[in-house]
Amino acid sequence: MPTYNYKALKRGRDVVKGTVEAADAKEARDKIRKMGLVPMDIVDSSAKKNSRGGAKIVAMSLSERIEFISTLQILLQSGIPAVESLMFMEVEAAKKKIRDTAKVLRTQVMGGASFADVLARYPNVFGYIMVGLVKAGEEAGELEKTLGRIKELMQKQANIRGKVISTMMYPCFVIVLATIIVLIMLLFVFPTFKEMFENQGKDLPLITMVLINAGEYLKTNWWVLIVFFVSLGVFIYIITHWTPTKRLLDRISLKIPLINNLLLSANFSNFFSVVQVSYDAGIPVVDCLHLGVITLTNSLLRDKITDSIVKVQQGQQVSVAMKMTGVVPRMLLFMVATGEQSGRLGEMLGNAVNYLDKILDDIIDTLTKMIEPIMLLVIGSIVLVLALALYLPLFQSYLS
Repeated sequence: MPTYNYKALKRGRDVVKGTVEAADAKEARDKIRKMGLVPMDIVDSSAKKNSRGGAKIVAMSLSERIEFISTLQILLQSGIPAVESLMFMEVEAAKKKIRDTAKVLRTQVMGGASFADVLARYPNVFGYIMVGLVKAGEEAGELEKTLGRIKELMQKQANIRGKVISTMMYPCFVIVLATIIVLIMLLFVFPTFKEMFENQGKDLPLITMVLINAGEYLKTNWWVLIVFFVSLGVFIYIITHWTPTKRLLDRISLKIPLINNLLLSANFSNFFSVVQVSYDAGIPVVDCLHLGVITLTNSLLRDKITDSIVKVQQGQQVSVAMKMTGVVPRMLLFMVATGEQSGRLGEMLGNAVNYLDKILDDIIDTLTKMIEPIMLLVIGSIVLVLALALYLPLFQSYLS
């Protein structure tokens, strides 16, 4: 009996490797699923020497992956075989990354591998979600339809990311602009007023002295600014990437009003979108949940949902298992429970996604409206401090 090497997801986040004996790849996949794992890459060990092909694919951005999937879907829907579709993209695609990717995939498909198995060799490029969905679509004989679902899923993720980025761009721009203005005032404006203030022969206000001394210090020790900003960047990177601090930030962020709703809506919107798409593609519900967990960026939510998946594997209903987490909104639980009872789980998951998207839009609009007055207050405070530092000595001379 052939031996298959596999890569699979354990608990929705850890990648494990192993071997399993099976008559064919389908039986191997079934055995891996019975082990409580989500199969991602299954390769016949006898064909291992051809499994990698020595070819590498450069990681593509989300927009490039959307373009790649969209073009391939259109070609396949037109009745063009996969190899010829990839060959067309290899020659005609506008972006070099897409042409190179199509060339690598086309070469390996022509070598006898299925399209899904080829994608599974590059999980860091295409992602485990796309790999799992393509496998299911190819097995069900509806690869074109599955690619369409993947494209819609990626476009949705791009829209959410774009909304969040656009909301944060304004405050980031204001902060950068305010920092530049303060540095210009400290380094160039206040030093020019120093001699005039000293000629008055009076003690300067505390705020003026502090800013003048700070400007003189930074002018002499300019390297302190570089060290400060580099240290700040390193500090932010560490607290957002080091597991203990990241988990702490994830917990704290879920307790901040409005921010918690934003995080819950964004995380669960991506989660239920993946679950819906994979469920419609014919993937077992447990595997759908494992794929959905990959999209959760908040560690607390990810741990809670992962624990609920274990309960689903033990026979619990999805809605009951999720209710026990205490983090899933009641409306979503009601929709999932209704879908399970009526046999329309896929449809209700779609309704849940639409509901979350509406909430997400409302939250982003609210945040945008709140950020503007807050930024005006910040800028006004900075201007007030600088103005007081400049004009208080002048007022003192007029009053004396």
